[in-house]
Parts: sequence; C-alpha cells; structure tokens
Amino acid sequence: MDPDPPPTATPESPSIFRWILGFLIVGACWGLTTPFMRRAAINYTPPERPALTDPRNSWLKKKVLGIFYAVIGVLSRPAYAVPLLLNVTGSVWFFILIGKAELSLTVPITNSLAFLFTVLGEWWAEKKVISRDTWIGMGFVLAGIALCVQSKTSSR
Repeated sequence: MDPDPPPTATPESPSIFRWILGFLIVGACWGLTTPFMRRAAINYTPPERPALTDPRNSWLKKKVLGIFYAVIGVLSRPAYAVPLLLNVTGSVWFFILIGKAELSLTVPITNSLAFLFTVLGEWWAEKKVISRDTWIGMGFVLAGIALCVQSKTSSR
C-alpha cells in the first residue's frame, strides 16, 4: 500500500496591504523622482570638452563623444543620479509585482499612481501650483483605479 503523497504547498497570496504598498512604492519611485531628474537635467551645464570642438574629429565621433560626456556628466551629479537610482528601483519593484499580481491591474494602477506622484513631485520640486482641474483629474484617476479593482474582484 502506497503512503499518501505529501500535500503540495500552495504559495500564499500576499495581503491586500502588501499589494497596496507595492503599488504605492512603484508609483512613488516612478512619479516623485521624474520632476527631480528633470530639474537636475535642466540645471546641468556641461563643461568645455576640447574633443567636441577639435576639427580633426569626424562629425560622428563628435556626436558619440557628446552623448557619452552628457551621460557621464549628468550621472555624476547626485541631484540626478539619486532620483534615477530610486526610479530604477521602482522598475525592479514593478517587475516583482507583475510576476505576482494580475497584469491587467498592475499596469494601469502603477502608471496611474506614477501620474499622481508626478503631479505631487512637481509641486514639491518645482513649486508648481496644482490647479482645481488637476485635483479633479486626480480624483477621476483614483476613481478609475477603484473601478478596475472592483471589477476584477467582483468577477471572481
């Protein structure tokens, strides 16, 4: 007589709190950092590079060097590099979420939250005033997220 096979462990689904926290982390990492990266890029003044004005260098070499120097110059500034690192961290969190959560909810929720956090980031980084219409639009975005979640949970 064969013994009963051991029960297979089914992975436990994370709590709703963990889902919400994950979505908020991704939205905040993507949205809040964008205005800070924009401000750092706008305020960046590249140093003089003789290789870019050397007439002996070809047009292509000047373009490639110009891009290389611009990337290195911007990334070497903490005002740009720190928000970029946080933004990329949000992308890592996103890929973890899409491996666990329903794709048709994860993508619209995280992108919508990124929009909301971008508006807040512009207010914080650039002192932009959030207009009444933007507040109304943000409310509609939140209502849309709620409808998406409600439709997915009621169809189960």
